[in-house]
Amino acid sequence: MKVAPVLLAIALLTSGTSNVLAVRPNEQNSPDAIVSHIRREPIDSTAIATVGYSKRLHALEIEFVNGAIYRYFEVPRTTYRQLLAADSKARFYDKNIRGRYRSVHVRPRRKT
Repeated sequence: MKVAPVLLAIALLTSGTSNVLAVRPNEQNSPDAIVSHIRREPIDSTAIATVGYSKRLHALEIEFVNGAIYRYFEVPRTTYRQLLAADSKARFYDKNIRGRYRSVHVRPRRKT
């Protein structure tokens, strides 16, 4: 039996307001799965291109030099500040962020 795809809406409740992220089943890697409004700034790193943080969502967004963007949830602002201050942003990411926070794939890496 074939089941029709259903649009799943995830509501994030923060400070009395809600944000809805639309996620399509089996399409999490689709560029339109999540629309990002988190402003990212370029940083000096060999692996990371831009970094942004939402105080309201407590979300960290990282764009890698390969084009992939990930959003990490429930990240303390201090972790974001420590990332920006780290001598090696990529090393800090590997040690303190990667695998430690729930995340979603906002945009896949560019195909070469």
